[in-house]
Amino acid sequence: MKRSAGLLLFHHTADGLQVLLGHMGGPFFARRDAGAWTVPKGEYEPDESAWAAAHREFEEELGLPPPDGEAIALGEVRQTGGKIVTVWAIEADLDPATITPGTFRMEWPPRSGQLQEFPELDRVAWFGLDRGREVIVKAQVAFLDRLAEHSA
Repeated sequence: MKRSAGLLLFHHTADGLQVLLGHMGGPFFARRDAGAWTVPKGEYEPDESAWAAAHREFEEELGLPPPDGEAIALGEVRQTGGKIVTVWAIEADLDPATITPGTFRMEWPPRSGQLQEFPELDRVAWFGLDRGREVIVKAQVAFLDRLAEHSA
């Protein structure tokens, strides 16, 4: 069973609570909005802790060290494909313009024999909770709901 871990940054604005989400890179998500945004996260092996993986993946995906701050455990969810995702929330500010996304390689177009490089996350942005619920991967809505309960 595949496992992923990530960090969900949040901050309070005059318009309310906002969360930092990443738009999944690569050709499959290029023209999608709803369901194409995610908590910055990544897979890890059983010999690595979820907490260590969340920190490593944050830096790999955004090119920035994870911020210091109190971590709020948001638990885990099972995504449609069966992957278990564990997330912590940390209150912090981050300018989306400062990210340098990590990349991955895949054959594209399919069966072409050509490898192309794509960003893990092609952009990141702050979302209010309502808009975030509209665009995030469906199973990850639970993380936004849990954060809202914690912040209430």
